[in-house]
Amino acid sequence: MKNLTLLIPVKNEIESLQIFLKELDDCDFEKLLVIDCNDLNDYSELLKKHKNCNFIKSSKTGYGQALIDGINFIESKYFCIINADGSMDPKYLEKMFSLTDEYSFVFTSRYIKPGGSDDDTLITFLGNKIFSFIGKIFFSLNISDILYTYILGETQLAKNLNLTNYDFRICVELPIKIHQNKYSYVDIGNYERSRIGGKKKVNAFKDGFLILMEIVRMFLTKY
Repeated sequence: MKNLTLLIPVKNEIESLQIFLKELDDCDFEKLLVIDCNDLNDYSELLKKHKNCNFIKSSKTGYGQALIDGINFIESKYFCIINADGSMDPKYLEKMFSLTDEYSFVFTSRYIKPGGSDDDTLITFLGNKIFSFIGKIFFSLNISDILYTYILGETQLAKNLNLTNYDFRICVELPIKIHQNKYSYVDIGNYERSRIGGKKKVNAFKDGFLILMEIVRMFLTKY
């Protein structure tokens, strides 16, 4: 998997990151950290302890902006988004990567066996189910966990998507544009672990409303 770069968005997660990077040191690929521009922690000493690590500062704050800046920076053929809080288990990377012979993008789902989650709440579970259903109705999008961004894919194709959402709306913009561009994709089961540290950065109601409005906007712009 040497032509794979892990894209790790980071915001105030230095404690969990140092544990997660130790786990990733056993894996043979590049690691790119995109540090939120409003994160004031100094990561330089931590990164010296781990192999194949690089980092950039995002051009402005926001989860989506970190992903956009990271994708545009990466030069390897493949990338994979994996969060710094340790909730996304790297043991699935090998299976995800093996599917790139057949698919351009591989999504993971907590709602396909043997999937599950130690971090999902009733509100986020219902939100994912509702938004995934709307994505299927509006766009014929064939994934079961639309808000989950543990995604592996071809870097150049992702660059071609011209992603624009700097916040959590990118969670739906990414799969919808992949589908609209007729890139091949699949979703597979994944178990989301308990996060090592930190709190959810998603506001279920505020971000949920913005995500719904983005889905509606993208649907209306089809016509």
